[in-house]
Amino acid sequence: MTLGMQATTPAAADQPAAAQVLTWTAGDDITKYTSAPTTAVAGTATIVFENSTATGNTTGMPHTLTFETSDPEFNDDVQLNILANPNDDQGGRHTAEVTLTPGRYFYHCTIPGHGQMQGILVVTEGGGADTTAPEATAKVTGTQNAQGAYIGSASVSVAATDEGGSGVDRIQYAVGTAGDWLPYTAPVVVDQVGAHQVRYRAFDKAGNVSAEKSVQFTVVAPSTDDTAPPETSATVSGERNTDGAYIDMATVTVTASDVGSGVDRIQYAVGTTGDWLPYTAPVMVHQLGTHTVRYRATDKAGNVSPEKSVQFTVVSAPPRDTTPPVTGATVTGTRNSDGAYVGKARVTVSATDPGGSGVARVEYSLDGGPYLAYTAPVVVDRVGAHTVAYRASDQAGNTSQARTVSFTVVAGGGVPAPNCPEFDERLTVIVGTVDSGVPNRVTDNRCRINELIEDEKEWTSHALFLKHVKTVLGRLLDEGVVDEREYEAVRDAAGASGIGRPGQTEGYRKLFDGSADSFAKWQQVGGGSFALNADGTMTSGTTRAGLGMLWFPQRKYGDFSLKLQWRDDAPGTGNANSGVFVRFPWVLDHPEESRPEWVAIKYGHEVQVLDRPDGDMYKTGSVYGFDRVGLAGAGVTQKGTWNDYEIRVVDQHYSVYRNGVLINEFDNIGGQDFSPARADDPGTDGRRFASGYIGLQVHSTTDVVSYRDIRIKEL
Repeated sequence: MTLGMQATTPAAADQPAAAQVLTWTAGDDITKYTSAPTTAVAGTATIVFENSTATGNTTGMPHTLTFETSDPEFNDDVQLNILANPNDDQGGRHTAEVTLTPGRYFYHCTIPGHGQMQGILVVTEGGGADTTAPEATAKVTGTQNAQGAYIGSASVSVAATDEGGSGVDRIQYAVGTAGDWLPYTAPVVVDQVGAHQVRYRAFDKAGNVSAEKSVQFTVVAPSTDDTAPPETSATVSGERNTDGAYIDMATVTVTASDVGSGVDRIQYAVGTTGDWLPYTAPVMVHQLGTHTVRYRATDKAGNVSPEKSVQFTVVSAPPRDTTPPVTGATVTGTRNSDGAYVGKARVTVSATDPGGSGVARVEYSLDGGPYLAYTAPVVVDRVGAHTVAYRASDQAGNTSQARTVSFTVVAGGGVPAPNCPEFDERLTVIVGTVDSGVPNRVTDNRCRINELIEDEKEWTSHALFLKHVKTVLGRLLDEGVVDEREYEAVRDAAGASGIGRPGQTEGYRKLFDGSADSFAKWQQVGGGSFALNADGTMTSGTTRAGLGMLWFPQRKYGDFSLKLQWRDDAPGTGNANSGVFVRFPWVLDHPEESRPEWVAIKYGHEVQVLDRPDGDMYKTGSVYGFDRVGLAGAGVTQKGTWNDYEIRVVDQHYSVYRNGVLINEFDNIGGQDFSPARADDPGTDGRRFASGYIGLQVHSTTDVVSYRDIRIKEL
């Protein structure tokens, strides 16, 4: 069976459960799985792969469980390739039903940089353990002289049988009394003149190993009139400093060739008086100082080449770099008399590393969004005030403090904003709710990959959506924006998304559907808390006091219709206070605020939830601090009753509907020309961002409000 990179294949309802369950887990470590089975019994099995917060993943890092099928040393009959991360639609836990056969399966993680996460699963026949070792035999063949020596070369063939029932798994051999064990795949040809020993042994699929055996023989040179010695050469390699010295280690590689009888052996010696040693692999010299490595070769006729040598110096590595890079940024473009950039602004970031290890990467964040890799100047052509934060890391792992540059872009200059079908600045390409793991990079037309996928559009059929995705991916593949692996990953995510199927054509995307998985995608910041209820609702202020916010950090939204239901559940006869935050920037590590919930209050807008007839002047439907509405005519329902709420935002025009009745309209005077100095002064023109995140306010343990069925559609 084949699993897509994100899809999970649960057992079918009419399929019997597998006889055994094999579980792999992963966490933050990229060098090994947290746990993994080592043995199994042939037959059906349920594979469980979990990479979640419960198994120690605190960073949201993805891992895969992949069975290798291209290595002839291992079984290739199970095609398994599961991508899991704590934020996917399965919460990082995936299962698959497979059929295992006797032998060995090699598994590993295919995420770049995670290659050390690997292992071997040994599968044996059922019905009792095999405790009998296999039998191995060897035979030496070749042309022999009268004394029984092999002329020119000898060939050693090894075979094995297993009476224990599990079957022969592999055969190994070693040349000489101390040679390393190597996998036996074909007869071993020995053509070096001299006496030799070849050792051999066999393993069965139950792990039993045969007793070591060996064969001995002698190889002699054939009769020849070769009198010319071999030709030799040597190269020195390794990391070098500016003086040409090798840092920490130098590697000497020796080669030899002979057109006559052929090379029999190569020898080397370290120093001017060191002993000659057999050369079998490149020589690594770690000792600090100046060195001489001599070398020579002998052919099968006994001719010895003239001695040659290479000289070099090894020095210690310089002190570890603990100094972060130095960064800077410049903004260029056409400016008007107010200093605003007309049409677009270009931000160029520079970084140098005084510590000496070198700059490894540069990153930037636009308008409080997550950090992205900086590879070229950032062109900002959307009208409004903007802030670009930037930082750099060096090869030693030092990261500079984030710095910012702020500027304003005004209309004009003949440069239109990018004509993207959607607005999506998430780090990876997420189709519907399926994360492909592919970076959501900017394409040649200034739109990001996910903005071209149009997964928010109302598609009439799943097949039509998949055809559209393949067309987009084909163009991006031709342009070099994605590679073949990324093409397949996004296509698989589109197939698993179900977009266009019945029940998914309304156009609204569920942000909270009452399930634990959807609730886990939200994050609490500041004081207070929200709790998930058994009836699929969530309630604020029930377990922890304080002013805070539950926000949806998965993506930003520009123009949208946000629908939800809320209910006033304040204890006693009083009315609860809450609100819906919209269009605020990334709250974590925000440069302006130490309390993240205040970023939403100061830099976004709060649409109030408050039916109290006295107290605060901003009632339900008000844009807090900027536009008041009273309770009269607002369609106030009885306390404890569910209310339908819709917040529509187009450009800078806000419309608020309660139970289908328009109760407020608000125009954000000044457009999206945001200024932090005005954010502390609610009641002035109150300028804000043109896109941002969604959040819900928690006021206190007495201001108890419940929410359910939260969904959004981009307009």
